[in-house]
Amino acid sequence: MSTFEAAATEAAPILGAAVLRTLADRVGAGWPESAVLSGIGRAFAEVARPVLRALEHDGTASGQSAAFLRGLAAGCALQTGLVGVESVWSGPSSHSVPVRATAQALIQVVTEATSELLLMTYSAKRHEPLREALASAIVRGVQVTIVVETLQGAGSALAGAEPAAAFAGINGLQLWHWPVERRNESGSKLHAKLAIADRRVLLVSSANLTQSGVEKNIEAGVLIRGGSAPARAAEHIVELKSKGVLARLTVSGGGAL
Repeated sequence: MSTFEAAATEAAPILGAAVLRTLADRVGAGWPESAVLSGIGRAFAEVARPVLRALEHDGTASGQSAAFLRGLAAGCALQTGLVGVESVWSGPSSHSVPVRATAQALIQVVTEATSELLLMTYSAKRHEPLREALASAIVRGVQVTIVVETLQGAGSALAGAEPAAAFAGINGLQLWHWPVERRNESGSKLHAKLAIADRRVLLVSSANLTQSGVEKNIEAGVLIRGGSAPARAAEHIVELKSKGVLARLTVSGGGAL
């Protein structure tokens, strides 16, 4: 196995099928490294860069290397048809027990989406890798829906800017919330944190959509591929929307974010 093949095989589980296919198309077309890495998100670019460096070192023909990447993508896509569950963690790493980082898992879920992406969070702060991945998903034609808590709904538990402000300026996404007047119990919170891609991949975590949540704090979650759990979670959110439990979120001036 060449240096390139070894590097690509190691990176494949993190990059996923969608990113691998993008790399294959761009490598096969002879794009320079900067162009190959553009638009795939900062986290994936860091993982893919050593693969491209190994490709340059080996001097493998672009057509041959693209075919290898497409083969890896096909393998990853086939794997997603099976039910897989793995743990994800934020915070300090343990070298003796390798685990998937929450930030990587979150960006991968967003990047893999081809038609529908649903996210739900309690708190949210601007996190540029996530914003970049969401913007890229919308450009791909993905319908992006984010359900967030509000300062009013959280009471005194949240302060500062509205969680929805973390996604301001990303054109094309829909923001929803749980209006206070529609909560049966006083003090109820919208406290779920999850991401669902195409009703086939589900990330459930204790981490909020903030840099502290996905990178700094010790947070734990699970990433589920295949099976009924991703679809049922998405269906539940859609049902809450259709029954009026959740409502579109607007900002001052009446414009929807």
